[in-house]
Amino acid sequence: MTVVSPTQRRITSDDVAYLLRASFGSHTRVRDTGPLTGGGYATVWWALLDDDSRVVLKLAPPAGTPLLRYERGLCAAEARYFRLVADHAPQVPVPPVLHHGTDPAYGEWLVTALLPGRSLRELAEAGVVVDDGPARYDLGVALAALHRVTGDRFGYDGDRADGSTWRAAFTAMLDALLADATEWNVRLPVPRERLHALVGSHADVLDEVRRPALLHFDCWDGNVLAAPDADGRLRLCGLVDGERFLYGDPLLDLVSPVLFRRVEDDPEQPLLRGYRAAAVEPVALDASARRRLGLYRLHLYLLMTVEMPSRGMTAQSHPQRHARLATLLESELAALACD
Repeated sequence: MTVVSPTQRRITSDDVAYLLRASFGSHTRVRDTGPLTGGGYATVWWALLDDDSRVVLKLAPPAGTPLLRYERGLCAAEARYFRLVADHAPQVPVPPVLHHGTDPAYGEWLVTALLPGRSLRELAEAGVVVDDGPARYDLGVALAALHRVTGDRFGYDGDRADGSTWRAAFTAMLDALLADATEWNVRLPVPRERLHALVGSHADVLDEVRRPALLHFDCWDGNVLAAPDADGRLRLCGLVDGERFLYGDPLLDLVSPVLFRRVEDDPEQPLLRGYRAAAVEPVALDASARRRLGLYRLHLYLLMTVEMPSRGMTAQSHPQRHARLATLLESELAALACD
C-alpha cells in the first residue's frame, strides 16, 4: 500500500486478519483483503470473510500523530455517527457498525459492513458514462432526512469546537482552523484578521439558524456510493466517511456535494430537487442563504488549505491544489465583501 499521508499506516493482510480476529473472535477466517484508496486520513482496507461477508476495516492514525483540532477522536465519532443515523434516519444508507475497538499495538479501529456500489468520483475517473442525476437526487433526499435529526448543541461533539448558538460554534470552528494554521506554519492566502473581520460582519445571518441539525459535512463525490438499478439508472446506495459530522445549518451540507462550485448558481440541479422534495421546510436560496453559503465555502477552502501539511502536502509539492484553493478563497472573500 502506498501511504499518501502521515496519518496513514503501512499495514499488511496479516495485520487486517489480526484486527478482524480481535473484532469477531479467533475463529474468524479472512479469505481475501485489499486497500481502499481515495481518502487521506485513516488507513482503510476491505476484507472478504469465510462466511462470504465483506467488511471494511478503518484504522485510525497512531497515538501521538499530529492532527488538526477537529480531527481528534474521529474513529469513535464515525462509529457514533453511523449508529445515530441508523437509529434516527434509517432510510439513509450508511454502513452498519460491526465493531469498534482498541489494541495496545494497533490503536483504535472500526469495522463496518462493505456497502455496494462505487463512489461517484471513482465512476467519473473510470470514464463510466452514466447519468448521475438520479443518484444526486437521492443524495438530496438523504440529506433532508439527516437534517431532521436535532442535536443538543451546535458544532462538533466531544472536546472540539461547539457552542450554544450557530454563530458561536461556527466562530469557534474558524478559530480552531486558524490556530491549526499557526501551529502548522501554514501560509494563508489572506490575513487572519481579514477572515475574522469578514465573518464578524456577516455573523447576523448565522443567528438565523436556530436548530442544530445533524450534518454529514463531507459528502463530496468520493464519499457518495452509487450503483445502477434494474432500469440502469444510477442510484444512491451509500454515504461513507461520516467521522466529520457536526450539528448546525443544513445549508453547510450543500457545499461539499458541489465542490468548487456554488450550489445556488444552479437551483434546478438534481441535488436541490431531491432535497426540496424531501425537506420539511421550504429551501429558499435568498440573500441570507447566499451569504451563509459563502461563509461555509470559505470555511471549507480554509480547512482544505490548513490540512495540507498534516497530509504531507506543501505549496511546493502540490502547487495546483494550493493555488486553486487560494483563488477560491479570494473569490468567496470578494463576494462576501460586496454583500
